[in-house]
Amino acid sequence: MRISILPNTQAILLLTAPLLAGRGEPSPDLLSLGEYNRLERLLIEKQQQPADLLTPDSQELLKECQHLVDSNRLKRLLDRGFLLSQVIEHWQTRAIWVMSHTDAEYPRQLKTRLKDDAPPILYGCGEATILETGGLAVVGSRYVDDTLVEYTEGIGQLVAKARRTLISGGARGIDKAAMRGALEGTGKVVGILADSLEQAALNRENRDLLMDGQLVLISPYDPIAGFNVGHAMQRNKLIYALADAALVVSAEYKQGGTWAGAIEQLQKRRLVPIYVRSNGKVGRGLEALQSMGALPWPNPDTPEALAELLLTKTSFRNHDSLQSELRFSIQEESNSYEASQILSPVNNPPTSLSVESPLIPADELFAKVRDLVIKMKMPMTDSQLATALQVSKSQAKQWLQRLVNEGIMEKHTKPIRYGLKSQRSLLE
Repeated sequence: MRISILPNTQAILLLTAPLLAGRGEPSPDLLSLGEYNRLERLLIEKQQQPADLLTPDSQELLKECQHLVDSNRLKRLLDRGFLLSQVIEHWQTRAIWVMSHTDAEYPRQLKTRLKDDAPPILYGCGEATILETGGLAVVGSRYVDDTLVEYTEGIGQLVAKARRTLISGGARGIDKAAMRGALEGTGKVVGILADSLEQAALNRENRDLLMDGQLVLISPYDPIAGFNVGHAMQRNKLIYALADAALVVSAEYKQGGTWAGAIEQLQKRRLVPIYVRSNGKVGRGLEALQSMGALPWPNPDTPEALAELLLTKTSFRNHDSLQSELRFSIQEESNSYEASQILSPVNNPPTSLSVESPLIPADELFAKVRDLVIKMKMPMTDSQLATALQVSKSQAKQWLQRLVNEGIMEKHTKPIRYGLKSQRSLLE
């Protein structure tokens, strides 16, 4: 990763970054994310870019920005060139790189998924190309028992064996356990830090991993910034945005950053499928997340199964649609069955099913399942169907086998999965 900083990135640093050197205080003039976004949109409208604010003839451009940001404030920020040169030299001696969202190396998923919420600046150390590889995000509480630590290390090791990237927040507890497991399995890891990037980059345990291209550490906050609760909450969206799926191992009910980050994803951003640990004592927090749309972790026990899970491009909206339709079907069939029992005289049991008789509730429900599965239009495993419909694996397997018996689906091997037969086959 190059250390040199391009002109646009230099301008964005001057406008938004605290440029902390020693114990100095950040400038009170710094642009907020919203202010910077509005300024950038204006520059784009005028076919200009941030670097144009640094040119000798920028006075007119600064005046045109006056209605958004006071020109004197912009000048004070842009005049911090000497301070910027000092901190750049400081970062270079520590192999810390910096990029802005105008740089080609900036992770595309952050831009496309977060849009205006993507941080304008990212600081990092290690091989930045790992940021483009997707993978599994693993998050959880800071204070957990040894059993959960061991479980989470096992998840990390499985991710490494599957040759996929593990993404986490670098905090004590679940985050570090997941990262440790993946690193010990010689896998690739992304750590998204809320504070103290410089300290982590200089840590002896991290140096070889960073230099060997196994680990990359990034932060949207100044490398020497200390812990801040707001920063810890805000960086959660980056963890999810860089992943293909996320696993919440533990979460305190309505408390802490893990809970807040998962709720934000489930209720607002919906970037990737969110799974929650499904074995052992899960606790009230995970139960509540599942009731809000999180999926039970299917516990893949082989690298191939995990890799397949991460390749499933099922969005939250698809999950919601399938599950809502299935729950509605179940409720309707249940209500229909109960009504039939209430309306039937006690001394007149129902007669045997005739051709004209309505289907029993189980068959009605299967008819709905058949329609839903056909809409998926892609090969799947019994575990994937169970996850999508929130039913047991054995139930999903029974439904898939029944679809095979009806000639609607066919079973493939190596690996085992089920796919729809061609339309021609269905018509024959």
